[in-house]
Amino acid sequence: MVTPMHDDGSLDLAGAARLAEHLVARRHDGLVVFGTTGEAPTLTDDEKLAVLRTVVEAVGDRASVVAGAGSNDTAHSVELTRRCVAAGATGILAVTPYYNLPTPAGIAAHFRAIADASEVPVLLYDIPHRSGRPIAVDTLIDLAEHPRIVAVKDAKCDLWAMTKVTAATDLAWYSGADEFNLPLLALGAVGVVSVVGHVAGPDYADMIEAVGAGDLARARDIHRRLVPVTDAIMNTSQGAIMAKAAVRELGLISSPAVRLPLTVSPPEHVEKLRAGLRASGLSESGSGDSGQR
Repeated sequence: MVTPMHDDGSLDLAGAARLAEHLVARRHDGLVVFGTTGEAPTLTDDEKLAVLRTVVEAVGDRASVVAGAGSNDTAHSVELTRRCVAAGATGILAVTPYYNLPTPAGIAAHFRAIADASEVPVLLYDIPHRSGRPIAVDTLIDLAEHPRIVAVKDAKCDLWAMTKVTAATDLAWYSGADEFNLPLLALGAVGVVSVVGHVAGPDYADMIEAVGAGDLARARDIHRRLVPVTDAIMNTSQGAIMAKAAVRELGLISSPAVRLPLTVSPPEHVEKLRAGLRASGLSESGSGDSGQR
């Protein structure tokens, strides 16, 4: 979930509550707050906790609320994990430590420290194009033995690596790259942690159900219909920027403001986004249900 802000960059907590309620009403069974799309690197810990408490209060027990507590500082991640659990998080998202370029042993020790500190399930976030390091297959298989490490958010999109890990463990797999939602679901992913889901949540819920029912033709239809909006959000400038622009276009937040070093979308990007929303049938309500209209 994006972190709504006012034009001056301050938190818009009322907007966060409204957006959370909107998403849950449109078949999101969980929300991830202050992950990559939530601009975690430029939020203070106190701001993160304010967003978390706001979203937990807004959605109650209608959805799980997963808090992004990972960083490249293990001690900081451990402390933030404890604070997030105390503030009501029902899960923790832990990204591979970035910039430090740790060895596989260091990556494993980092994740174990977070899981040891957590009282709720932990979702590992494998995104090597941002972190600089993939989580190796052997490391994932080893970490699966920890009782609170239960799932992977896969933005690495190595289909063979996924196959080997899911064949050897009980880890639940989630697509973390909307372009790869369908192939990952077809190989056994149980859901998606989505950016485009801000405007296409019901479509992705339908896709998950279609794959589960063996109706790959319907899943492919949904996947292909969402190409224009997925391309506009994921491949124009940057996902958090474009997701905010999209929910602003649909009137769900009051401002598309992001914090530096991110900058708001220029007019030509907004025009591509509007065209993508229209082409995918999502420009009227953002409900993602245009396929049924």
